[in-house]
Amino acid sequence: MRRTYRAKIVVTLRPSVLDPAGTAVRSGLEKLGYGNVSQVRIGKHIELIISSSDEASVRQDLNFICDQMLANPVIENYSFDLVEVESQSGVI
Repeated sequence: MRRTYRAKIVVTLRPSVLDPAGTAVRSGLEKLGYGNVSQVRIGKHIELIISSSDEASVRQDLNFICDQMLANPVIENYSFDLVEVESQSGVI
């Protein structure tokens, strides 16, 4: 029996990698009067629906998908949350 899961994936730059977009946002916030913001890091949020016979297979597939397509493992880290959903409506 196939199960359907919603995956919420977050991809961020590794801490050792400079983030010029984050620096620009932090600078903009400071100019708007938010001097209490000391650091901003910009990343990606991806949601997808995936089906498989078991959760372990889904986790293995997601790790492969993230390593091969969604994240650059040299400069980015990723994490994901996985929740089983009732139906495969296609709506994320």
